[in-house]
Amino acid sequence: MRLGILTGGGDAPGLNAVIRAVVRNATRTYGWPSVVGIPEGFKGLVEPLEPIELTPDTTRNLINRGGTILHTTNRANPFQYPTPDGGYEDRSDRVLERAEELGLDALVVLGGDGSLNIAHELAQKGLTVVGTPKTIDNDIRGTDLTFGHMSAVATAAEALDRLHTTAESHHRIIVVELMGRYAGWIALRAGLAGAADGILLPEIPFDLNRLCADIRARAREGSPSSIIAVGEGALPAGGAISIQAQGSGVYQPQLGGIGAQVAQKLQEGTNLESRVTVLGHVQRGGAPVPHDRILATQYGVAAVDALAQGKSDCLVALQRETIEPIPLDQVVGGFRPVPLDHPLVDSARKIGVILGD
Repeated sequence: MRLGILTGGGDAPGLNAVIRAVVRNATRTYGWPSVVGIPEGFKGLVEPLEPIELTPDTTRNLINRGGTILHTTNRANPFQYPTPDGGYEDRSDRVLERAEELGLDALVVLGGDGSLNIAHELAQKGLTVVGTPKTIDNDIRGTDLTFGHMSAVATAAEALDRLHTTAESHHRIIVVELMGRYAGWIALRAGLAGAADGILLPEIPFDLNRLCADIRARAREGSPSSIIAVGEGALPAGGAISIQAQGSGVYQPQLGGIGAQVAQKLQEGTNLESRVTVLGHVQRGGAPVPHDRILATQYGVAAVDALAQGKSDCLVALQRETIEPIPLDQVVGGFRPVPLDHPLVDSARKIGVILGD
């Protein structure tokens, strides 16, 4: 079998570790002749970009390297491909033609919800496809954990550690806006690890008056500084999610700005100086933590094993410490929010973290 592999959507720590594992399992375990790296995501299957032959030697020392050696773009949905006049057209048939030209028997897609949806549609057209769950947001249905998430949590937690000292030095409130889109997994885990005094999640709309009252109570009890971790999709009760740029065509809305809104309201409602820090893409960069290196390796191995078993149109998913293929139609079309009864939410409440409700 001759495999193709591509990385779609935004980058996440662990992409290169998956690529390395796919290549090694395919060539060493199954003796398949080669793995072909597709550059620039699905763009490399629509346009005649030069493929990259991947071997155990060329993928050596990749497990701890951030980013992706194949590069990626979120502007290349072959079912809605951009045209020079600013419109879109269906170029999915070209993907099938290109796969045949390259002699590909199957494709491994490293992606989040958008890329996995494309993979599912291509599978419906006859392409053999297996996906691996990539996103720092940890919001893909059907899997307990996505690779890249724990690295983002580690980066955010370290930032919270550093912000505690400056907040304490100036008796300030510091609001830290974190990625995650409509799911609060990064804010919740990083907030707990970084000892945030408040954690605002998209799943729990917050009451601004209650939030201010809780911060004032902390000040009266001798804690004039506070750290508030805010997921970018968090919203006030009865309000709307903060959007920096509206989506158009295949592009999703760009979330952001809720941190500044919360900081302003807290300063007005508590008379305590407030600042905001937006970590942004620093959460997606850098080397993967050991947990993600191991998980990414497992996903890469599992993707090749699934193909060897004749599977297609599936995602290799972690469920209770076991990685198994599940149908993509159970994955696409939705997302995985933080359950309100999740043990981490319960732990946060019991140690006195302000959740804003």
